[in-house]
Amino acid sequence: MGGHNPAPALKAMTRKSPLRPADIRGVSRLAIDATIGLTRLVETMHHNIVRTPGPLGKHTQEPTRGITGLVYRSIQGVTRLVGSGIDALLAQLTPLLDQEPATSSSTREALLAALNGVIGDHLAASGNPLAIPMQLRCNGQPLVLTRQGFAAGIPKPGGKILLLLHGLCMNDLKWRRNGHDHGEALADAAGFTPLYLHYNSGRHVSTNGHAFADFMETLLQAWPVPVEKLVIVGHSMGGLVAHSACHYAGLGGQTWLQHLRQLVFLGTPHHGAPLERGGNWVTVILEASPYTAALARLGKIRSAGITDLRHGSVLDEDWLHGDRFARSKKRTPVPLPEGVRCYAIAASIAKTPDASGKPPPGDGLVPVRSALGQHADPRLCLNIPESQQWLGYDMHHLDLLDNAEVYEQLRKWLS
Repeated sequence: MGGHNPAPALKAMTRKSPLRPADIRGVSRLAIDATIGLTRLVETMHHNIVRTPGPLGKHTQEPTRGITGLVYRSIQGVTRLVGSGIDALLAQLTPLLDQEPATSSSTREALLAALNGVIGDHLAASGNPLAIPMQLRCNGQPLVLTRQGFAAGIPKPGGKILLLLHGLCMNDLKWRRNGHDHGEALADAAGFTPLYLHYNSGRHVSTNGHAFADFMETLLQAWPVPVEKLVIVGHSMGGLVAHSACHYAGLGGQTWLQHLRQLVFLGTPHHGAPLERGGNWVTVILEASPYTAALARLGKIRSAGITDLRHGSVLDEDWLHGDRFARSKKRTPVPLPEGVRCYAIAASIAKTPDASGKPPPGDGLVPVRSALGQHADPRLCLNIPESQQWLGYDMHHLDLLDNAEVYEQLRKWLS
């Protein structure tokens, strides 16, 4: 090692890294949380194995006792102590190290969006700096919801506002795909001023719905010119957040809902997504045996936002008074907002319609009937008119963001 100087290499690594020094503090907290959680998981497995129940016997979440219990508690205590020390040190160093401009790299944005989608509820609840705060953004820059803020962030704000809401594990920058952005294209074609919601997709849909409804009320009050028309386009989970926000705005008597003219859902899982239901069955199977029950905790790491996608839940009541991982879960029917023209676009990976009339497969994540709001139970059916539904073939879930036919349909509806 002799006279080798590591400083140039470290400097080069720092330049290339998409993470900021402030992110290191969040990652450190996450690592501490993971260590404590893993220790508890192993302790639970240890305790159940020592009890030697039958293969399908009753498992327990109780901690171990005696010397064994003391060892596990010591590991957790030392981890917390070390973690708090590291966090205090990073809190002092971060202002000195973090000299990057306010703009972020697309790589960092994508990493944070994915992390928030998977465990964003934990990040928010634990006050982790990696948790994404809800913001309205334009060109990737946050907007201050005041007249002065809009004037500074938007060169020519118009009276026709288009709000675009991204889906799970994504961010507002993902609306640009293969050089196309529905918002920018509709701004050129129909004179909209596009705004993009940036939010933590790992939180409950209804939690984001409440927050978005409040954002919209502030937005309309601070908009610098009279609002002629308000349109919302939600991709995937974004459509559920918009649906939830409309419901709570109606309950609260918020005025922005009176300006909403059109609401478009792109591949929104109104009645849930099979992938999350399959993931929940894995948890149920693991919990069936005391020897694997502790491993079910790994499946339960997934965020509240993800579990809401199992049935398309948009209300607080769907999760407040029960186990969100329960095998059976009731969902409260929520009608679409009155006086608003609602549209639904679905995609299918099938090349063409089936000649036999067989229902086409979905887009790889969301079934066609779920995306179109169709349901056998009349209470859950959204009753979107056929003239306001559209099904595209030979495309996947993310293709909805840049497909030329999808854009053309949006242009026809919204113009």
